[in-house]
Amino acid sequence: MRAVVQRVVNAQVTVDGQLIGKIDSGLLIYLGVQDSDDESICRKMADKIRRLRIFRDENDKMNLSVQDAGGSALVVSQFTLYADLHKGNRPSFDRAGKPDHADYLYEKFIEMMKQEGIHTEHGQFGADMMVSYTNAGPVTVIADSDELF
Repeated sequence: MRAVVQRVVNAQVTVDGQLIGKIDSGLLIYLGVQDSDDESICRKMADKIRRLRIFRDENDKMNLSVQDAGGSALVVSQFTLYADLHKGNRPSFDRAGKPDHADYLYEKFIEMMKQEGIHTEHGQFGADMMVSYTNAGPVTVIADSDELF
């Protein structure tokens, strides 16, 4: 599982011109799944991301998690995080999870974030989405389960 996590002051996602998810201060999480991922990896990734201390405390240090800061999360599925650029100029997405499996874990991830009390909005799996946001900092981190766990 891979995630690109951005600290944002706002973020929203639309599908066919319809707003389907919107947050103010919090995390924009682009989430990619591979076939070898399972619920235990999903749980570890959700826990790692919700505990990331990338929000500023009263001393202006990045020392608070999204929960500590009272922020929200917007989770957007993104199979392109598993792009392989080794051959030629057209990315291969062979490492991206099969749609049924990826959708299942994407929904599980969202559920896990909500279970921890984080207001969580989301995109639409498999849809052509338009995402807009204002990155705060900018702060962008990448979490890869193959490297973390």
